[in-house]
Amino acid sequence: MRKRLGFAAVVALLTLLLAPAPALARSDQGPPVTVPALTQWTPEPGAYVYRAGARLVAGDPAERRVADTLAGDLRAAGHGSVGVVRGAARPGDIVIDVKPSRSSLGAEGYELHAGASLSITGATETGAFYGTRTLLQLLAQGDRIPAGRTVDVPRYKERGVGVCACYIHVSLPWLENLVREMAYNKLNQLLVELKVKSDAHPEANTWGYYTKDEIRQLVALGDKYHVEIIPEINSPGHIDPWIENRPDLQLTDSDGNKQPSRLDITQQAAFDYYTSLMDEYAQVFTAKSWHMGADEYMLGSDFAKYPQMLKYAQEKYGSGATPQDAFVDFVNRVHDYAASKGVKLRIWNDGLTGANTVPVKADTTVEHWLNVAVKPSQLIAQGYSVMNASYSLYLIRGGFHSDTESLYDQSWDPRSFEGEKLDSARGVTGAKISLWPDNGRGETENEVAVRLWPALRHVAQATWGDPHPDATYAEFVARGAAVGHAPGWRDLTRVPVADGTYTFGRSFTASVQRTADGYVTLRSAAGCLAISGGKLTLNVPLQPGVEATWDTCDPSGTLQRWELEPVAGGYRLVNAITQMALTVTDDGRIVQYPADQRTPAIWHLS
Repeated sequence: MRKRLGFAAVVALLTLLLAPAPALARSDQGPPVTVPALTQWTPEPGAYVYRAGARLVAGDPAERRVADTLAGDLRAAGHGSVGVVRGAARPGDIVIDVKPSRSSLGAEGYELHAGASLSITGATETGAFYGTRTLLQLLAQGDRIPAGRTVDVPRYKERGVGVCACYIHVSLPWLENLVREMAYNKLNQLLVELKVKSDAHPEANTWGYYTKDEIRQLVALGDKYHVEIIPEINSPGHIDPWIENRPDLQLTDSDGNKQPSRLDITQQAAFDYYTSLMDEYAQVFTAKSWHMGADEYMLGSDFAKYPQMLKYAQEKYGSGATPQDAFVDFVNRVHDYAASKGVKLRIWNDGLTGANTVPVKADTTVEHWLNVAVKPSQLIAQGYSVMNASYSLYLIRGGFHSDTESLYDQSWDPRSFEGEKLDSARGVTGAKISLWPDNGRGETENEVAVRLWPALRHVAQATWGDPHPDATYAEFVARGAAVGHAPGWRDLTRVPVADGTYTFGRSFTASVQRTADGYVTLRSAAGCLAISGGKLTLNVPLQPGVEATWDTCDPSGTLQRWELEPVAGGYRLVNAITQMALTVTDDGRIVQYPADQRTPAIWHLS
């Protein structure tokens, strides 16, 4: 396991990633620099030069949608306003062409041809869109693009990132940055384990949730940028965010002890509860996949402590059934419910130990993260589609971080599973990196981003094309620096006020100091402002109503870091870890609450 980076190393990495992107040396005869790298390039004499007056030529609705998105991104990237027109192209124009007859390009491939004008052709709207990402990366390095032609088609259909905002709340701007970066690097699948604030089950609305309007906003961005956002509610294990206040649905062991993280899958009421949540998520998510988790149900325990499982399985499947058949039965019932809504099911692999007699439905996608008895090759032979969600691709707050350099040097690709390397990519859908908040205060969002961007570009490269396009990892990192961040990406480390001493309304006076990761600390004679009380979840004080306190200043203390969020008339104070804003009670106490529960205070600084 790789040792965690120290704070000084984080500062250095953050400085590097936010510095102006250096140009990467290239020959006009070689492929232009992109991420993922172009696998082939046929050079031609001359160059395409992007100048004022360039137009985007697009005809049918699909072409115009791609062109409209590109026009907005060109403007956001500082390339000026570009009109979208119909008709014949003239020199300097960019032509968007969707031709279903170009079936060899597949669902996501494209052809880009640069000459006097520049054309992007896809068999589908998505393919043409990915061609525009390549164009934006080339323009990020200068207005002159060497003349030539490429046909660029992905090797794997699923190229993803998984984010567990399953207990803590990851800010919407951070997630929006992620969607833009994913699309820019041709990743197409964001899997999010999170809680949507429920109308049907208000007892489950403990903090960490997102409002339905927030999710609609995120999904709309994903739709625009061709990133499918797939929701997950983990079950029947790890479901405590939903049933901690529903003991009637919790699994009970043979000693009568309730298990708040485990759903009692022998109850019809438990299945009905879970599917009601699926229905509510369908109000805001548009994806055609549903992830139910299904991992670690018996973590730290065993089926023998729950005799009702064997009883349920034998009553349904006969005397030869095993307790694990009850687990598979629940997975299959969720599968069938999802299928009735036109949605496909995804699960983690570790529950498939081979101890079951009832098979999981064959069109379930299995995300393989853990080396257990049933190997990926066996799953594929049994007819399952398998995604590589390897532990080696994990980034855990306050814990293990994927060693991207080592993986690159090994030419890692999606055939390299935990415990098995496959000879063929048959049956492998692709791969994803996964972000987990096991120690929710271990790192801030901005610190996570520093480690994420190299890993994101690596998995983009490994799932789209040649996993090792450059001789050294340093050259691959330089490739990423050359293309920079996606248009519209927001620098979330920017602090809106200078360091200094300020009076915050009538509440307090404090020294505001920027932290290396782009937040601020508020220091007074009494200490540094922090959130440190109340109930802890994943080591984070997520209890609304907890009072802010002046604690002994600790430079490594992430709970002492704050966002100054500009709003009309002043600033909101949002804790960098809890993601709750401060408000002032009638008796003058300063407390944290989600913004949809209590109106945040607006602080006038003087």
